Amino acid sequence: MREEMARREEAELRRSHQKPRSPEGWGLLLALWYLAFYKPIITEGHLRRKNIKFIFIRFSAWQYAGCDKLWAGLVTTLCDNIRHHFGALPLSVYHVMGTRPRFASGFSQKEWVLKTGTCLKLWGLLFILGAGLAILLVALLVPGVKDHHALKVVGSAVTSLSGSGLVLGAVSVLKNLLVSEKQKIERLTNSEKFASQLGFMSKVRSEVAVLVDFLAFMEIFERRRLRVVLEITSLDICYPEKVAGVLNAMNTLLSDTNTPFIFILAVDPSVIVPCLEQTGCMKGLADNGYLYLNRTVTLPFSIPEMGARSRLQCLEAAVQTREDLMYRVITSNVERRRAKCHHVPAAPTGREADAEAVRCIHEAFRCLHDGSDPLARYLPADGTHVRRIVNTIPITLRLLLHRAGAPGSPSPRAAAAWVVLADRWPCRLSWVLQCLEDAWQSHPAPDLGGRSLWSIFQENVGELSALRQPLHNVLSLDGDPELFQTFLACDFPFAARDARAFLGVTVNLDHSIRHKMGLLRGLDRLQKATAVSRSVQCPPTE
Repeated sequence: MREEMARREEAELRRSHQKPRSPEGWGLLLALWYLAFYKPIITEGHLRRKNIKFIFIRFSAWQYAGCDKLWAGLVTTLCDNIRHHFGALPLSVYHVMGTRPRFASGFSQKEWVLKTGTCLKLWGLLFILGAGLAILLVALLVPGVKDHHALKVVGSAVTSLSGSGLVLGAVSVLKNLLVSEKQKIERLTNSEKFASQLGFMSKVRSEVAVLVDFLAFMEIFERRRLRVVLEITSLDICYPEKVAGVLNAMNTLLSDTNTPFIFILAVDPSVIVPCLEQTGCMKGLADNGYLYLNRTVTLPFSIPEMGARSRLQCLEAAVQTREDLMYRVITSNVERRRAKCHHVPAAPTGREADAEAVRCIHEAFRCLHDGSDPLARYLPADGTHVRRIVNTIPITLRLLLHRAGAPGSPSPRAAAAWVVLADRWPCRLSWVLQCLEDAWQSHPAPDLGGRSLWSIFQENVGELSALRQPLHNVLSLDGDPELFQTFLACDFPFAARDARAFLGVTVNLDHSIRHKMGLLRGLDRLQKATAVSRSVQCPPTE
């Protein structure tokens, strides 16, 4: 995301020749000036800007696990980090004098409009204050006028009334400067109203709405898009009620249109799903936690099993945390420097690899848009699932190109079909992959790679039917079974070798489903073997 941010920044600078601004140094004074005296306008030129800035916020749910409401900790973390990023002073001034951005009328490119009313009020107060001070000074200093008590009273009253308006504005800014949004929400959680939730959620939403409007203001000031990325971790080690509360808070923050928030939810579904099913938030969803996650997550990324290279990298990272093993790290660095002296074939540049990835992505989407292609009729009717497929195909293709080294790599159309297969029938595909993995482990025959996935499914569908009770929730995720048969048997007859090629890059398939199936299948076979051995050991008596 940081690389994409830098790339877009360079491209936008070449296009518009406008450097982005930052509320630091002289930029802070300029931001305060715009906050006080100008109204921001969302113009067509601003909507055309492609440069973006990500504000990363890490939220560890375990740190707030002791709170009565874990989602309140999520909101306070959001408010506190935005305040820390932009500074307390701009946000405090926005609370008092800031205005929400509005869309331009017509094709005007003017991004700032003077606050006429604010300027008139300020000049009026300053004029009245000056007049009052002048009257007071005349009444105190000019000989012959000192004895007029009424003139002193008028001057003091005018000065006090005009000055009080300025003082109240300064006090409001100072109050917001000293009392942060995090402290306001924490004060609400400690109040008696929190127990009954009387007006609590509306006040929290109003604080979040101010932050959203402030981010929209800073977008126009900084001349780039702003997105707040919240990384939510350690949620799978909290109590079930806390898990449901955080997910509900995520949905609440994402409910508004054009919200500037992006949530990265790093969890283990095999732990989160039972937690959700134990709470009351599953009513209306047939007590199925998988359905709830599918409706919440718009870009699933299920990390595949760790390969040999990744294991070595993790081992190296673990070694670096041990002081007694650091000598080996130093010697490995020396060996790497020596290896650089040897000739290494030139690798393709990043630009060439990116161009090839874009070509493959366009080809895959052309297949989805082509009504004559059989793949188009397998697209789901649910908009959320369509977004999941659209979001997953580019990642799958880039991972395939990154791993490509042998001839016969899958085509973009085949990759798109595999993504659709994993999204429409996650349970049946997981069952086929588990049966295939068990077959490879028990007798790794070389001719196994040529078998079709449909034949493997037909051969083991009886076992799946026997396990339908413990796999009820997972089976309900699948689409039409007849379409599954047509998909694998006719339109896209994937073989076992194709499954092996795709398995390492299948990010939209929850691998915990396959692991659960492997456990149930092993227990079922163990029970059958035990029953057979007992029948052999105890023959019926005559």
